[in-house]
Amino acid sequence: MPMMTRNLDTALLRTFVAVADHASMTAAGNALHLTQSAVSQQIARLEDLSGALFLRERRALRLTPNGERLLGKARRLIALNDDLWADIVAEPVTGPVRLGAPYDLVGTWLTPILKAFAEAHPKVEIELVCLASPDLQGAIGNGTMDLALIEEPVGPSGGERLLVDRLVWVGAKGGAAHLKSPLPVSLVAETCAFRPAVLRALEDCGLSWRTMFESGSIDATRATIRADLAVSAWLASTVPGDLDILTFAKTLPELPPFSVNLYFAKGQRPRVVEELAQQIRQSLGGHSTSASRDA
Repeated sequence: MPMMTRNLDTALLRTFVAVADHASMTAAGNALHLTQSAVSQQIARLEDLSGALFLRERRALRLTPNGERLLGKARRLIALNDDLWADIVAEPVTGPVRLGAPYDLVGTWLTPILKAFAEAHPKVEIELVCLASPDLQGAIGNGTMDLALIEEPVGPSGGERLLVDRLVWVGAKGGAAHLKSPLPVSLVAETCAFRPAVLRALEDCGLSWRTMFESGSIDATRATIRADLAVSAWLASTVPGDLDILTFAKTLPELPPFSVNLYFAKGQRPRVVEELAQQIRQSLGGHSTSASRDA
């Protein structure tokens, strides 16, 4: 004989959590816009199912061991119920959104972010544009992008800081390009956000260098490094496993950290822009070493 389906009334659980939080049926009733009698009846119904949940003391209610065990599960079930309800009644996110990002972030962080966003919001039309960070600043300023991820030296910024990462020297595994003089340096483009910091570090330590390759293509730069023709500078979290972070190269100067900041075009932000921004924030949380808004 099949087991009869039993469903808990989430209203009872919501009342139970409110009483536990306020240690009072009267206060819980005020919070839930219920009478004290209605709260008492709902707790009695739940206790008929689960056993005693509260010890009645003179001035307050205290959870029994049974009530303490139930409280955490009740909170999780209510939260899940509310999330499901929001998903059911919410209107789908639609419309176009224009996202800008530097070349190095697209193949590492952004691919899973955009995949998850597209699956959650299939009616959204995402336009992804890859440019160097200084060019993205201009695009945000003139409104041709809705939002953009921009790499900047750590410090005051007009964007929302998502994370801070080390800028590191990168070379071929077992390569010798870092030993050559002048040092062959390959950067993605003349407008690369890292270029001023890299060249300043080289000049400060008196190391001679030459530009090996600046094509505007991250794939071409990566190939140049893999062939041991040059070294480059990337954020540590974007370095692929088949290349080396040259921490052992004592001749190379230390590079400053960079932040990845989220910028928005001026004006009102459509819901689709806010939803994509939130997806980016949540997904980059695991990488983040700093998450604050600079003035």
